[in-house]
Amino acid sequence: MAMPAIEPASLAASGTLGPVAPQDRILQLDILRGWAVLGILAVNAMAFAWPFLVLTSGGDVFDHTGGDAWGALATEVFFHDKFRPLFTMLFGVSVFLVGGERDDPDRGRALRRRLLGLGAFGVIHGAAIWYGDILLLYAGCGLLMLLMRSWSARRLLWVGGGISLLWVVLGTLTPLAIGAMGPEFATQYAAYQPQVTMEQVQTAVAAYKTGGAAPWIENLKSWGVLAAASVFFIPVSLPLMMLGLGLFKTGFLTGRASVGLYLGVAVLGAAVLAIDGWASLPGQSAAAVPIVGLDDAGAGLAPLVTLGYVAMLILMTRFGLGIVTRRLAPVGRMAFTNYLAQSVIMASLFYLPWGPQWMGTMGPAALWPIVAGVWAAQLIWSPLWLSVFRMGPLEWLWRCLTYGRWVAFRN
Repeated sequence: MAMPAIEPASLAASGTLGPVAPQDRILQLDILRGWAVLGILAVNAMAFAWPFLVLTSGGDVFDHTGGDAWGALATEVFFHDKFRPLFTMLFGVSVFLVGGERDDPDRGRALRRRLLGLGAFGVIHGAAIWYGDILLLYAGCGLLMLLMRSWSARRLLWVGGGISLLWVVLGTLTPLAIGAMGPEFATQYAAYQPQVTMEQVQTAVAAYKTGGAAPWIENLKSWGVLAAASVFFIPVSLPLMMLGLGLFKTGFLTGRASVGLYLGVAVLGAAVLAIDGWASLPGQSAAAVPIVGLDDAGAGLAPLVTLGYVAMLILMTRFGLGIVTRRLAPVGRMAFTNYLAQSVIMASLFYLPWGPQWMGTMGPAALWPIVAGVWAAQLIWSPLWLSVFRMGPLEWLWRCLTYGRWVAFRN
């Protein structure tokens, strides 16, 4: 899942069209974007390591134990559905910062070209590298956000925040309601969910390894299904984009809100993490959890954790830990390149023919060292690259397509 680069506020205010000077960028947005692009890899790793069939299962087809159980817990509690909302909210901000107000036709045309270019990148990425692409969905939602980018912060928060809150409430109350109806109803409900066996999973894994163009054919089939289903993600993604732009216009995403507000949001996010983590502990007995379905209900509150992470990073930057958070900024400045680089690296490791083809061989515990290795590489290469060049290579190509001319690349 991807976060395209965000243009600086000075560009939005000036109404000029052109490449972005590094000194004009908004540091806090770069930090948040770097945090998001690293965190999303932890969620996507299993989707690279196993075929799409695993993601369609209504339950845990693996029944993890030992280290794999703890590895899966770390992903589910701290990462799953916590970083995609941040990507999506920041993309809503980029629509405004690139396109400006609706009464600016030149900026609007540049933004439309930018979104169409993003859609083209998404098609190539999804069809040829990894079926889990989100760029095409973002391009479509961005074209809808064109109509809302000049809304006031209040209206964006009420509409986008209200719809997002509705999804949070549904995601939280549904598992609690199912649990309250007793084990018999829960069993009947589970029977209606997609059922996948390990035999089916192994057959899908083997299809990737039959040689020739098989990996690309299998990936293309999965991408076709997911791309067609992406229309159902618009009612979730578009409100998050509105919410993100509303939070930007109020100053929450750029560190201009009060310390008390950030502390409150951070504490709320930490409380959700604590409850979800405790209810999801491996081997946790049903009797020890007072409310059936509490673990899934905690997962439904994931966007609150997202905002808690935002608040935490802003507080760290404000109160003496900027030396830590600023390490994320170069990764964020190259988020588009880094996101697609993650796909190339992981696809090469797990199923593309020139790699070791590890698909179907690793559980969550074994995946974590690979994720950490990619994190380390991107934290190292991003500042090194930006010491020579103004932007990442794919950011440069995307910007050239947006403005219809070559833009300056070297510092």
